[in-house]
Amino acid sequence: MRFPVVLLAALAATPLLAGPLLAATEERPDGTTNLPVPRFVSTKSSKAYLRTGPDDARFPIAWVYVRHGLPLEVLREYGIWRLVRDPDGTSGWMNKSLLSGERTGYVQGGIRTLYTSPDLQSRVAWRAEPGVILTITLCDGVWCRVSNGGRSGYILRAQMWGTYPNEAIGG
Repeated sequence: MRFPVVLLAALAATPLLAGPLLAATEERPDGTTNLPVPRFVSTKSSKAYLRTGPDDARFPIAWVYVRHGLPLEVLREYGIWRLVRDPDGTSGWMNKSLLSGERTGYVQGGIRTLYTSPDLQSRVAWRAEPGVILTITLCDGVWCRVSNGGRSGYILRAQMWGTYPNEAIGG
């Protein structure tokens, strides 16, 4: 019992762990955040409702997304609602409880080759079809390190939707 108490005390005393994490996810009383807009997020579960406006009672459901981890771009915040855009360009309002900060990418175009390192001359790791959702672990320059189903590799950033051109992720 003594070890966990010491470990928790050490973690709480570490400014790098406690400070920035709290500041980065601060929520205001009105339900908005101090996070940048626009930004990318993903669906939290395998069922998420996109509405025509920011209210459950007044605005009908336009789409029901049935893919966990689908990347969405947050364009605006209004209370607990987020105006989001999907990879096809459809936009609407989604309750923030249906969204996750996990970064994912959506393969676009044809079948894409993923490599073992960020180099077109490296070995082929695997290939992904259009519409495959990849978990993004790192993006630097034109390359992103991604994973799906226990496989990982590097993909050219321009071959998936879910990041901004010069955005650094991870690392």
